[in-house]
Amino acid sequence: MPRRIHTFDAFLNPNYRLLWVSNFFAYISRWMQMTMLGWFVFEETGSAFLVTLVGFSGMGPLVALGVFGGVLAERLDKRKLLLGTLFANLLAAVGMAALIFSDLIFSTSNVQYWHAYLVMLVGGIGWGLDMPSRRTIVLDVLGRARVNNAIALDSVGMHSSRMMGPLIGGGLITISQLLFSEGYGLEAGYAMTLIFFITSAIMMLNVKTPAHEGTTALQTVKDIFSNTVVFKELVEGVRYVCSEATLLAVVLITVFMNLLLFPYQQLIPVMASEVLHVGPTLMGLLLAFEGLGALTGSIAIASASNLTHHGRVYLFGSMAGLTMLLAFSFSQWYGVSLALMLLLGLGTAGFGAMQATIILLVARDDMRGRGLGVITLAIGAGPIGGLILGRMADAIGAPMAITINAVLGLITVGLVGLLVPSLRGRMTSDSEAESAEASRAQPATAGGGN
Repeated sequence: MPRRIHTFDAFLNPNYRLLWVSNFFAYISRWMQMTMLGWFVFEETGSAFLVTLVGFSGMGPLVALGVFGGVLAERLDKRKLLLGTLFANLLAAVGMAALIFSDLIFSTSNVQYWHAYLVMLVGGIGWGLDMPSRRTIVLDVLGRARVNNAIALDSVGMHSSRMMGPLIGGGLITISQLLFSEGYGLEAGYAMTLIFFITSAIMMLNVKTPAHEGTTALQTVKDIFSNTVVFKELVEGVRYVCSEATLLAVVLITVFMNLLLFPYQQLIPVMASEVLHVGPTLMGLLLAFEGLGALTGSIAIASASNLTHHGRVYLFGSMAGLTMLLAFSFSQWYGVSLALMLLLGLGTAGFGAMQATIILLVARDDMRGRGLGVITLAIGAGPIGGLILGRMADAIGAPMAITINAVLGLITVGLVGLLVPSLRGRMTSDSEAESAEASRAQPATAGGGN
């Protein structure tokens, strides 16, 4: 009898399918905007540092809001929270599109490069508030049994968006430049972005989740600002993560990867223009090939139904991604750079797919949301790394700045993997570990009584 393939098991649940499609269009819209606005700012200013401010605006709120997002995931209706952030993103995109098309129609110059920062800031605030909910809502929809497959498939959607978003965004810049010679190159891209955000909201409206028994949104906001209990919960979440070696290792590697590896994405417009000498479409293709590699890796992980050593995939995937980034920093040939982006994506697939999975499997039931909130806070190291990398790129050039980051990343991530052996072991939750310990102790007691 042929062996059944479990790659798409979670899609058997129609509710999860709606959730996945909604998340996918939200992800792809984010990547399109990041690509288009990064190129726009570089065209307007020629500054690598000002380009990285696009990423800082989109990711910076994670620093301030990441852990609060974990608390919100535990106390609020996750579906309503996700809908709220989707509509906020939609309004920001509508505002940017209105400025772009009013300039095109009336031959004015209302759009400034700093408008890109405002649009990304709105998205970043939403990302910080809803990222833990995007992952923990999977448990509400599916339960624990298929969480590994569901999170891996969500990573497939995320990596697909990393492939398609930049490619579509870069291609639409080229199309807009051909169709609207007096425009900014953003016209077609923002029309498509609006369509994607609307589609995402419609899908989320149809997702059904269990009745919410937590506090109201208004009460939770009041609690955050006036009730020390919420801050106590945040502190407890951080303390809990710090007390568990495996969880702490995941958080540290998340910090190092976001500080040292992922900021390179913000310099792709600079590398494409100044090092590889290509236009916006081929720039988008660079990021698309990274997304293709990440997508391939995520599908492979989703197919591994009996995966137990999640930490090894997480660690070695991170190291592989950093190694490919180091090689990319030396490449001056577009074809070689494309191949390296593909391999880099394969490595980061292990990092991305296992990050939330390890937290969900290892953390106590009452700490999962806050654990993911701490992860979101750690991801907030990315904008700080982006600013540092942007300053370095202006001072010593983008290739050398990326080289330094890759070397530091290999050293720091390698040390964490070496010093925390539990990360390389089998992943179990506290309750599973206690049950295993009890089962080992019981036969020994019985044997001693005979």
